[in-house]
Amino acid sequence: MYLVNGSPHDGVPASDRSIQFGDGCFTTARISGGRVLLAERHLQRLKEGCQRLAIPFSHWQTLADEMHDLAQRQQEGVLKAIVSRGSGGRGYSAAGCQQPTRILSVSPYPAHYARWREEGIALALSPVTLGRNPWLAGLKHLNRLEQVLIRAHLEQTDADEALVLDSDGWVTECCAANLFWRAGDVVFTPRLDQAGVDGIMRRHCISHLAQSRFRVVEVNARVESVRQADEVVICNALMPVIPVRTFAEVHYRSRELFDYLAPLCEQTTTS
Repeated sequence: MYLVNGSPHDGVPASDRSIQFGDGCFTTARISGGRVLLAERHLQRLKEGCQRLAIPFSHWQTLADEMHDLAQRQQEGVLKAIVSRGSGGRGYSAAGCQQPTRILSVSPYPAHYARWREEGIALALSPVTLGRNPWLAGLKHLNRLEQVLIRAHLEQTDADEALVLDSDGWVTECCAANLFWRAGDVVFTPRLDQAGVDGIMRRHCISHLAQSRFRVVEVNARVESVRQADEVVICNALMPVIPVRTFAEVHYRSRELFDYLAPLCEQTTTS
C-alpha cells in the first residue's frame, strides 16, 4: 500500500527529484499491534534529514497522522516514510521547489528476524566500499546505490549480512544495520562522521551502554579489530538486535553483550 501526499497511489511524477536525483530522505519503522514503534524518533530523523538537505517540508503533523492511520490497519509490518524535495528546479538546481512530496508504504515484517535472534548470523566482508562525505554522513538519504551493490554482492555468498568498509578501509556498518563489537568490557562501534547511517537503534544501544558496566567507544577501526573481538552484534529499528555467529572463519561464542542489549532494545520498541 502506498500513499503519496495523502492519496492512494503506486507512483510519483517522473519529474519528482526523488527519481531524478535521489533528492530526499527516508526512515523505516516497525509496526506492531497496529502502531508505529518509536514514531517520534522516526519523525525526528526525517526532520534532521530535511534540515541538513535544506528540504522545506513543514507538514509534520499530517505525516504523523498518516503514519498512524496506515499502521492501524496492520497487526505487524514495516512502514517506510519518504520525504522528497518534490518537482521543480532546472537541472540540479532546487530553485522553486517549495512543495515536497511525502510517500508512505507498508510491507510485511521480515519473518527471518526471529530465527536470526535465536541462531545468530554470518557476516561476509563486502568488496563494495562506502564513499567518505561528511556532508551526507549519518543521513538516511535516498542515494542508496552503494547499498544496492552491497546487497547484490552479498546475495552471491552464503552470509546473512555484509560487513562494509569505507573507501579508506575503516569498518563502517552493515548493508542494512549498524555494528557493535566487544573486547572484554569495552564495546566499540564505528565513527560515522564520514560515511554510514546513524541509526535510531544504534543511538539507543549507545544510550543503554552508557548506563551499564560496559564502556562504549566510537572508533575508526580496521577489520582485524572485529575479527579479534569477543562478540559482535548488529542492530536496526526492525530487528532490533541480532548476534553475529561467524565472520571471516571466526566463530563468536559469547552473547554477553547481546543478552544485555536485546531485552532493553526490545522493551524500547514495544513500550
